Amino acid sequence: MTPSRDIARLIEIMAALRTPETGCPWDLEQSFETIAPYTLEEAYEVADAIYKKDYVNLREELGDLLLQVVYHARMAEEDAHFDFGDVVEAITKKMIRRHPHVFGDETGEKPELVKGIWERIKAEERAEKQAERLSLGLSNGKHRFLDDVPSAFPALQEADKLQRRASKVGFDWNDARLVLAKIREETQELEQELSDGAANKDRIEDELGDTLFALANLARHLDIDPEEALRRTNRKFRTRFAAIEDAAQERQTTLNDMSLDDMEALWQAAKHK
Repeated sequence: MTPSRDIARLIEIMAALRTPETGCPWDLEQSFETIAPYTLEEAYEVADAIYKKDYVNLREELGDLLLQVVYHARMAEEDAHFDFGDVVEAITKKMIRRHPHVFGDETGEKPELVKGIWERIKAEERAEKQAERLSLGLSNGKHRFLDDVPSAFPALQEADKLQRRASKVGFDWNDARLVLAKIREETQELEQELSDGAANKDRIEDELGDTLFALANLARHLDIDPEEALRRTNRKFRTRFAAIEDAAQERQTTLNDMSLDDMEALWQAAKHK
């Protein structure tokens, strides 16, 4: 088996890995459920390479992510659900359908017009998918408004998506300052739980979750991606903490041997720098 630029070779490799008796024992043991975490991990590694502008690594990470698609498609083919060709056909059909202003007769010269076309077609697709699932006995006929928001999203991203969906039917505040007031209310309730002599961890977790949910809502009202905002702060934390570590090395000491006051002073220096 030799490398190739042809996707068919990757499909052949996966088929060989999944062939009973002659395939790879580890690959043969896998299922959709066991591979799903790797799929998420590879997607995050693609995003990480993009944030770092590491295009050499991005090429490799995109290959790893593509492998995940081929892997799931192979397992689906083995169970007679669909194959890789069906996956390609489905996405090409979707992209052509969702861009009638490019591949059809509609016009959408402005971004807001394109977004309107996209949302209308997505709604039509959801209705068709629900009808298909119902005909196959995969649904009880009830389709809740928030069902299309995947629960496998990172929690902060899921909160943002849930709130965006609910806002489409008017379940929303019309002023960011009202959301800020809600955040204050949630932090007060959290403080109350922490002040309770017999603090209940479940209630504390509930109140902390409510606070995070309200913060995600504020980010949406400010047109800020909460995931990216937190990622930005994470990057700042990495940089400033690295400065503390570098200073420790220069002083020929370790982080464990430094006092909190020393580390705080170095933190503030890195912050101002």
